[in-house]
Amino acid sequence: MAKLNLDKQESEFLDLIIRQWKTEGLIDSETAEKLCASYEVKGFDWRRLAQYSFWVALACGIIAIASLIIDDAVIRWLEKLYDTPDIIISLISGLFAGTLLYEGSRRKNKYPERVFSNEAIIFFGILFTASCIAYLGKTFDNGNGHFSVLFLLSVVVYALLALKFKSGLIWAFALVSLGSWFGTETGYQTDWSHYFLGMNYPLRFVAFGFLLVALSFAMSKIKRVNEFQDLTYIIGLLYLFVSLWLLSIFGNFGTLEDWMKVKQIELIYWGIISVLVAIAFTIYGLRKKDFIAREFGITFLLINLYSRYFEYLWDITDKTIFFAILALSFWMIGRKAEKIWNVEFLKK
Repeated sequence: MAKLNLDKQESEFLDLIIRQWKTEGLIDSETAEKLCASYEVKGFDWRRLAQYSFWVALACGIIAIASLIIDDAVIRWLEKLYDTPDIIISLISGLFAGTLLYEGSRRKNKYPERVFSNEAIIFFGILFTASCIAYLGKTFDNGNGHFSVLFLLSVVVYALLALKFKSGLIWAFALVSLGSWFGTETGYQTDWSHYFLGMNYPLRFVAFGFLLVALSFAMSKIKRVNEFQDLTYIIGLLYLFVSLWLLSIFGNFGTLEDWMKVKQIELIYWGIISVLVAIAFTIYGLRKKDFIAREFGITFLLINLYSRYFEYLWDITDKTIFFAILALSFWMIGRKAEKIWNVEFLKK
């Protein structure tokens, strides 16, 4: 029988559990030896290396393209193409996009194990799709400045492509485009003033994040899109918590000039709201075993605590004492959480 290939931490945890069971008399020595022999620590993580390699390759490719574009000879060549009609560039970009997306989808079906190379091809297809939409917008631009329509078109196109090719990466771009549409549309509707219904941009995106999180829960009941539920949930929480964190720093001010006129302590209630939301999601995640909510809550609770420290206490407290107390506090929380988790695991 093939052995389970586990991470070092997983292997050490199972060793601990088996020793505990043996000590408590739940299993005998022979059974404990058989269990220990049923798994092994896996070797080098080639999957992670492949993932990082493709990320680096994409980054280097983008840098290479940028370097190529700023080359004098290429600039002169691009100047000659300046008069190329926008609709032609849009069609060419669309052709490249369709080819790359089709190839990426074909490879996903034929070589499903080549996760990262397939996603890299789809990623470039997404970029050409964006170029296609952008130049299509330039073609029909009437000068009214309502370019948020292009982002809305991107949402529709990316959503349909994501459903067609069952691609989480394309769905993520659809949600990013949805956020871009929301920001630009609310700006356009107010003639690019600093407030929309009395809200600056961070406060608007707090509401947007909540709506996206609510949408993710509704998606679980829709078979067609429930495979993207977790991704929608994660991106919604990202919008929500980043906006809350920005709100805790800048408050509901529309300009930096207005913000600089007030003392930071006057905005502390936004920080309290941000911390309370983080705590609420942490508790919800622990009770419902929702690790996504738990991790976001804990992460942004820490970010908020550090932000408040640098805002209010950096100049008046001893750094060694502050960080020692903070370290001890979270060590105790971690120990308590570890004990609770072990008890729950043994009950299963």
